[in-house]
Amino acid sequence: MNAIPATLDHLVLATPDLAATVADFTRRTGVAPAPGGAHVGLGTRNQLVSLGGARYLEIIGPDPEQSAPGLPRPFDVDRLPGPRTITWAISPPDLDAAVTAARARGYDPGAVRPMSRRRPDGTLLRWRLTDGDPAHPSGLVPFLIDWGSSPHPSASGLPATPLLELSASAPEPEEIRPLLAAVATELPLVRGPVGISFTVDTPRGPVTFG
Repeated sequence: MNAIPATLDHLVLATPDLAATVADFTRRTGVAPAPGGAHVGLGTRNQLVSLGGARYLEIIGPDPEQSAPGLPRPFDVDRLPGPRTITWAISPPDLDAAVTAARARGYDPGAVRPMSRRRPDGTLLRWRLTDGDPAHPSGLVPFLIDWGSSPHPSASGLPATPLLELSASAPEPEEIRPLLAAVATELPLVRGPVGISFTVDTPRGPVTFG
């Protein structure tokens, strides 16, 4: 079994059809993801599942209740041919210090910017994350996130499918490993097409998603 990064915050399963992907996840695992909320102005919404501890899975796709934004939706969900584990996030003890350290090690994770969404119960969540063109385009190098004073999504009583394994592939793994080290994390990597896969424990046994 591959080690799970200690600072893993969440995995991002992006899809062009949120309802269909949530239904498929529910069918395969026997666990129904909980509504997370809308990203107002960005044209997306998400549904969430706990991965055990302070970790969760975000299933994100277009929000049919929002008009199309003027810019591409996050993770280019409209252009995806189907659901895909597109990237992941880590939560370092000090976001700003981690960004400074990464840049000193030769990797720029991008600018830190604020984000927010409102949960179905009305709670407004605010967080900061790294985002921008300098980030590695493969999605294999995680973005960095800080939830500040907002309650962490995993603390909201989410349905759970504990994470058993996380791995990835890249055409040139040796290109990715130094970038992971720059943000003080690691990810099991093998040679192959760019991709992230994870396996969760479910009432129907272990299930793997790519």
